[in-house]
Amino acid sequence: MLKSLFVFGVLGVVLIPATCDPISVCVEDDNDLRVDCLVELKPNKFNSYEFSWSSGTKETLINTNVSGSSAEAQFKDKSYVEELEDPQGYRMTLSDFTDKLPHNTTYMCKISGVVARITVEKDQLATCSAVSVFLKSSCSWIVCLLLFFYQMRS
Repeated sequence: MLKSLFVFGVLGVVLIPATCDPISVCVEDDNDLRVDCLVELKPNKFNSYEFSWSSGTKETLINTNVSGSSAEAQFKDKSYVEELEDPQGYRMTLSDFTDKLPHNTTYMCKISGVVARITVEKDQLATCSAVSVFLKSSCSWIVCLLLFFYQMRS
């Protein structure tokens, strides 16, 4: 008992700090595209954000609150951004565009100078359910590994 507690303690210390993708992209039930950018926000400070995508060499700005920058006209009334509290970050939702997405797209978000990006093929977009987003995340292997060791121990 004490030995397994020690082993799981060591595994927890080694695996928990592993970095996960700070950005995830999925399609909601109503076919809206959702991009979550999980970057720790700075308290008591204005946090700027920019959401964009690129396909090939062209980067297209979808939504921003940075003064002097503006989103492409085609996205003006199609996207909105909300602040997330737990986990911290921002969520951008883009309506009426899932059928117009480029085949191989790099989604980017920049929050207060911190840039996150992920490349997703149109056919590989997950639906926005807890299970599918979990399985597509790079953190899922941590939980699977812990469950594997737990089963071996039992």
